[in-house]
Amino acid sequence: MSRPIRQVVIIGGGITGLTAAYYANRYASDAEIPMQITILEKSSRLGGKVHTLHKNGFTIEKGADSFLTRKQPMIELTRELGLEDRFVGQGSRGKRSYFLHHGQFYPAPSGMVLGIPTDLSAFMETGLVSPDGKARALEDLSLPKKDGEGDESLGGFLERRLGPEMVANVAEPLLAGIYAGDLYKLSLEATFPQFKEAERQYGSVIQGMQVSQAERKAQMAPTPKAAAGSAFLSYRDGLSTVIEGLERAAAETGTKVLRETYAVRIDRAPGKGDEPGYRVHLNRGDYLEADAVIVTLPTYEYPSLLPHLPGLVKLSEMPYVSVANVVLAYEEADVPVDFDGSGFVISRKEGRFITACTRTSLKWESTAPPGKVLLRCYVGRAGDQDWVKLTDEEIVAKVRQEVKELLRIEAEPLFHELTRLYRSMPNYPVGHLEHIQAARKELAAVMPGVYLTGAAFDGVGLPDCVRQGRETAEAVVMRLKKQSAAAEASEREA
Repeated sequence: MSRPIRQVVIIGGGITGLTAAYYANRYASDAEIPMQITILEKSSRLGGKVHTLHKNGFTIEKGADSFLTRKQPMIELTRELGLEDRFVGQGSRGKRSYFLHHGQFYPAPSGMVLGIPTDLSAFMETGLVSPDGKARALEDLSLPKKDGEGDESLGGFLERRLGPEMVANVAEPLLAGIYAGDLYKLSLEATFPQFKEAERQYGSVIQGMQVSQAERKAQMAPTPKAAAGSAFLSYRDGLSTVIEGLERAAAETGTKVLRETYAVRIDRAPGKGDEPGYRVHLNRGDYLEADAVIVTLPTYEYPSLLPHLPGLVKLSEMPYVSVANVVLAYEEADVPVDFDGSGFVISRKEGRFITACTRTSLKWESTAPPGKVLLRCYVGRAGDQDWVKLTDEEIVAKVRQEVKELLRIEAEPLFHELTRLYRSMPNYPVGHLEHIQAARKELAAVMPGVYLTGAAFDGVGLPDCVRQGRETAEAVVMRLKKQSAAAEASEREA
């Protein structure tokens, strides 16, 4: 009995969509389910925010620049693609980072985990927080835990446990940078649920993070050789390495990739047997038939794509922040040598145009030729979006002025690269997990073969996107497997 070829359409060719295609093909093969996958990508290239540029011997990331070593999905995917030998860890001189505080650089205290001090001796020695601020932070060890369930803002939680100075001087520049968000509007449960769990289990976020840090070291999964002592990983030729690997895998499995093509609406249509099918209407005027659809787009695309589902409104209203990065290349002789770190973060209260700066060629030694320096400066965060009105020349001029003031680099750069990433950073609001649950519940009732996933849901980092793509692929294949089994049983009975 031959099984029909199942049609799966993936909307969005970023890392989540490409990963979903890779794992769906693999799981379908294991389940002996014939499958044809089609990926729709609005732009001319795949990879989304992963975009490596090679220029004049430099390796430049226009989007994401690395991923956390401790999050395994990216490492597992890389191994499966046969690319593990391409990994690189941080350079030996690129593991020290700083905070800009009152115009001066302060090294990040050792033992600081996501802004939570776990080495209290080192914390007491830092000049980043005043004696009163340190005393207030240590009250976390004795403060009663909050009763009851329910979400709260990340900033509200950290201020309640550690005090306002720790939020302003440490947490805001460090954690807000991940989402380019306002800590007092970001959901605790959706961003750093481990903080809430630490309070629940230990009555103290400091003690809880101390324990989890020790447990993580004891239970650490095998990591690549390049990851030894490195909190972050990349690839020798840049992050696009994994995108190219996924593209090759797609080609080998017969996955169709339609570039400069996008979905404008998804409708239900007659399916196979009792199961509904779907029509994915395209910008070019035709449509694709599908047994399942995976949507990896930003949530603000939902109202037009799925206009008949009012339950998606909360998700579609989620704020997205626009950011930019400016890369500057220099001769090493033109860069003062007294800054020994891989970069620094800047809090809102400093009133600076840039939010952070990475000395990329120190953090990732393979990114610049010998004798050259590569800097990457970040612009934009929630509540500070005026930069989008500036011309490219104005943005670069402002960045160069601050690099001159902070790092004393007065020379003309060899070149610069500006990347604008409009509405690229989803900011999970308080109650985000409930919004996801409600939207998916409605979708499952009305369009059970349509799946929503990606950075807008459960983490913006590359490993988070890979994990979500894999989990969604598994759910799709399991559903199609059940459909096939039901159809075959019905045929046998007939």
